[in-house]
Amino acid sequence: MFEVGNICIKIAGRDSGLKCVIVEVLDDNFVLIDGQTRRRKCNVKHLEPLKDSIKIKNKVSHSEIVSEFKKLKIDIKETKPKKTPERPKKSKKVKMKPSNEKKASKEKTATKEKPKKEVVKKKADTPKPSFEKKEIKEEKPSKK
Repeated sequence: MFEVGNICIKIAGRDSGLKCVIVEVLDDNFVLIDGQTRRRKCNVKHLEPLKDSIKIKNKVSHSEIVSEFKKLKIDIKETKPKKTPERPKKSKKVKMKPSNEKKASKEKTATKEKPKKEVVKKKADTPKPSFEKKEIKEEKPSKK
């Protein structure tokens, strides 16, 4: 019943009420359509065939179908897909490196490289903190 070149009206879905032509028969239940609708696979239950037909080959391009529809004076709305904006790329977290001042000071010390003298403190050399104990006389109340 459905053959390549048959003009149909789509009766279900987003493109319902629009005319289309069968471009390719996929199997008993599905066909490839194009025309006023989007070029897509469609269930034959969603199509209502009309008496008209167009002489086209199997798997014809969209531009040839547009020219055939213009001959039949059927308007086709040309649409282009929306351009999706580029998503911002996620940047990896970078560990904070020491600032240039710290690097410069490290470089200066590295270039001098003077041997360090070890200072050993003896117990006798270290002064002990002095805590003076103050004697506080507390007066006791006398019993009278």
